[in-house]
Order: sequence, then C-alpha cells, then structure tokens
Amino acid sequence: MPDDFLIRAGLAGIGLMLAAGPLGAFVVWRRMAYMGDATSHAAILGVALALAAGLPVAAGTVVVALLVALAVTVLSNRGRAADTALGVLAHSALAFGLVAVSFLPNVRSDLSSWLFGDVLTVGTAELLWIWGGAGLVLALLVWRWDALLTATVNEELAQAAGIDPARERLVLTLALALVVAVALKIVGALLIAAMLIIPAATARALSRTPEVMALWAVVLGAISVVAGLWASLAFDTPAGPSIVAVSALFFALSLVPARAR
Repeated sequence: MPDDFLIRAGLAGIGLMLAAGPLGAFVVWRRMAYMGDATSHAAILGVALALAAGLPVAAGTVVVALLVALAVTVLSNRGRAADTALGVLAHSALAFGLVAVSFLPNVRSDLSSWLFGDVLTVGTAELLWIWGGAGLVLALLVWRWDALLTATVNEELAQAAGIDPARERLVLTLALALVVAVALKIVGALLIAAMLIIPAATARALSRTPEVMALWAVVLGAISVVAGLWASLAFDTPAGPSIVAVSALFFALSLVPARAR
C-alpha cells in the first residue's frame, strides 16, 4: 500500500486536473497560453503579499491574478499589444514577488516550494481546498460551457445569440485565477501553465469534439500525475517537474500517429 502522503499527493493532482483539463482546452483554443504563464508568474507576488499581511496564500494569488488580467485588458484597450502587456506584467510581477519574498523572514528557504511545487507535503486541509477550488472551477465551466464555446468559435456569432464575449472572457479569467491558486502547491508558479497547456494540446490529437478533448485532457493529466509521482519516488526527482515531464512525454507520443497519418 502507498504511504498516506503519496495518496494525498495523487488525490491533489487528480483534483487539480478535473478543473485544469477543461480550462486548458479553452486556453489552447483561445491561444491564451501567454495569459496562463503571466497569471502563474504573478502568483509569486500574491504569495509574498499574503505572507506579509498574514492572509491565506490562496487569497493573495487569486487577487493578484485577477489584477494582472484586469491590467492586461486595460492596456490592450489603450492600444498596447496584448502579448507585450502580458510579457511586461508577467516578468515584472515575478521580479517584484521574488524581491518582496526576500524581505520576509523564514520564507527564503521555502521559496522553491512556491516556484516548483511541493505536492508531497499536501495535508488534509490543503487537499480539501484543492478539491473545493477545482470543483468550483469545474462547476463554473460546465454552467457556462455553451456560451464559452460559442464566444470562442466566433464572437460575432456569440453577440448575435445574445452572449456577451467580454463576460465570457471574465469567466475564463476568474477560472484561471482560481486554478493558479489551487495548483500552486502541486506544481508551483513556474509550471502551472504547463499543466494547463500540455494535457489539452495532447488531447487535441485524440479528439473530434470539444467535449471529448476536455475529457481526454483530464484523463491524460491525471495519468501524468500518477506516473510523475511514481517516477519521483523511483528516481528521487522533484515531484512537480516529474509530473510535467511525463505530461510532455505524452505530448511527444501524440505527435507520432499524427505524423504517420
């Protein structure tokens, strides 16, 4: 029988993928990979602010992630290129976060856990938070699925159907901020975007409908979590990067039949 900490780690990773799989599909469809990267990098600033204020880390990451998304929207509306705005905000937030953490006592030694995750130390309370947050994101995506899909395919068609594309973008932004807060403990700020993008990109080669692609992203992500934890235990490698590495191997394998066809 696996040890309790391995069971909790596996459950935490699977819980994350229940939300990250469908959300990652929208990230791939909408070409929001850079937005996911910027939001995850900004999470370090949220960690620093939360620790300095004595608030829950999840609250700090959600707030900062939403502020970054809002700032990108404002800059884009003022004529700035979205990718430029995302690049500036992502790296600036990461830099300010790392600087802020350096002023906090007893945090510098634990910084790697926020950057690369520390899923093997997930406790029962954190497991409940991860499943609760992931469940909330999943419920939000299921509720808005048709509207989100229509706005993703064609914004003019969405407007004709009475759907506000800006509202649907806000829904995705909120979901992305919540997933970042949930995933921070599992794969860390530097690797969150990978677990959003890679399983969904792999699932694209196996799917013919949006719903099937979202389901495959969940399944592939969950398998990557279990296989990555096994590899971490067998080869004494960091758990978070091991999970992402296995996911990347699945993506590489998915390219083989596509090339053959």
